[in-house]
Amino acid sequence: MLAGVRSSKGAQLAVGLAIGVCFGFCLQKGAVTRYDVIIGQLLLRDFTVVKVMLSAVVTGMLAVHLLRALRLVELHPKPGSLGSSALGGLIFGVGFALLGYCPGTVAGAVGSGHLDALFGGVTGIMLGSGFFAAAYPTLDRSVLSKGYFGELTFPQALKLNPWVLVLPAAAVLAALLAMIEHAGL
Repeated sequence: MLAGVRSSKGAQLAVGLAIGVCFGFCLQKGAVTRYDVIIGQLLLRDFTVVKVMLSAVVTGMLAVHLLRALRLVELHPKPGSLGSSALGGLIFGVGFALLGYCPGTVAGAVGSGHLDALFGGVTGIMLGSGFFAAAYPTLDRSVLSKGYFGELTFPQALKLNPWVLVLPAAAVLAALLAMIEHAGL
């Protein structure tokens, strides 16, 4: 079944669309497409966003490594660098602070009918993408390639079986989630 999906662009697009709709639905139901919830997170008053994100990280981390262990998927990490991570984080942070949405929540908010997300968020994403594409040749030579580490993952860097990192990380994140929930945040 998975081989059929891999070999068909149409099937890949259909699966991607279905997963995207489910993701947007979950963001909406988790209330993380609401401006006041996101601003509450930025002001450290409402930890709904952190709880949703940590839950997704734990679930995704365990699922990906389980599927990999069962040889149902192969990981193909994208190459990276400290420069690209710093610049990407800066651009993301500025956009997030100015508008109160990240790219995922802006899509969910647009789907919910929030005009600020449509006009501010989508317009900002399009303009920012255009500016980045225009500046890419210069940025690639001067910033993006600094501190290049390639396709290296933490388990590879530490020469460890991935489960030696995944299971403790999942346990720590689950404990953090429990503490946040217990504190009523």
